Amino acid sequence: MNVTSVDFSMDALPVRQSSAVSIGRIKPELYKQKSVDSENGAKEPVETCGKLSFALSYDYEEQALVVRILKALDLPAKDFTGTSDPYVKIYLLPERKKKFQTRVHRKTLNPMFDETFRFPVEYSELCNRKLHFSVYDFDRFTSHDMIGEVVVDNLFELSDLSREAVVWKDILAATTESVDLGEIMYSLCYLPTAGRMTLTVIKCRNLKAMDITGYSDPYVKVSLICDGRRLKKRKTTTKKNTLNPVYNEAIIFDIPPENVEQVSLSIMVMDYDRVGHNEVIGVCRAGPDAEGLGRDHWNEMLAYPRKPITHWHALCEWPGRASSFESQGSCPSPKPPQTP
Repeated sequence: MNVTSVDFSMDALPVRQSSAVSIGRIKPELYKQKSVDSENGAKEPVETCGKLSFALSYDYEEQALVVRILKALDLPAKDFTGTSDPYVKIYLLPERKKKFQTRVHRKTLNPMFDETFRFPVEYSELCNRKLHFSVYDFDRFTSHDMIGEVVVDNLFELSDLSREAVVWKDILAATTESVDLGEIMYSLCYLPTAGRMTLTVIKCRNLKAMDITGYSDPYVKVSLICDGRRLKKRKTTTKKNTLNPVYNEAIIFDIPPENVEQVSLSIMVMDYDRVGHNEVIGVCRAGPDAEGLGRDHWNEMLAYPRKPITHWHALCEWPGRASSFESQGSCPSPKPPQTP
């Protein structure tokens, strides 16, 4: 699809781009947790935020660690109503690309999850792995609040995993983990002779859940920016009830070679809402004024014309509002060079 219309919004966009944050830095001092049943407390007081119960076992036939999240007790209230909307995210460290999360439970401090997840891993590798549980309070309109975390750094201290073992752990307060908004993979390809740039939205992974079901209805909106103003925009189709959508959709912009240093791209992953406003899940930028990988990806595209260059990009928080994208306006196209 060749984008030629220029009657789009002229809203000023903030060019400041948050740098990619580390997802869930694990402090070694937080590994030392005591069981709920343990009577000998730690010498140094550690703030706790309730308790988490889960069960562990190992499936020898499928070579998978089976984790069943049972329930949580005595969670802190995060909402003004005196309750929370809790859910749990789980990783098998050190790998963070594969994660699971439970459904969201509305208005409760004692959620009953009873959900089972399987991590493919060889039994001999379990001694080198750590289980990381992050407990969150779901918020539809702002960032999800992190309630606390549980880290199990020695699985065989709990059980030999030959049969299911139920475990209780204190949830330790944690403030260092930023909300994981997910990642987007896209490719950039520029044809100088045609003055045409193709951005192919390939897929996203581990997106932030925006719906109470624990999923989102994501689509991707791409805007061509010049001097902080939106020239053109296009969007992909919407994928229903998923945090890992696959698109493989191409978006084309006409950009003459003399204007390629004047423009940049704003890539926004949105959650479609049939009733209210569509909400921003996360954003990233690509262009000469972007930071980090966004600038490097753009420069690599220019260095290798006619070749699609593909990268994963971490999504960052968007300081504006999704509804601002719907306002009307226009902006002139980049000026062509003067003829001698």
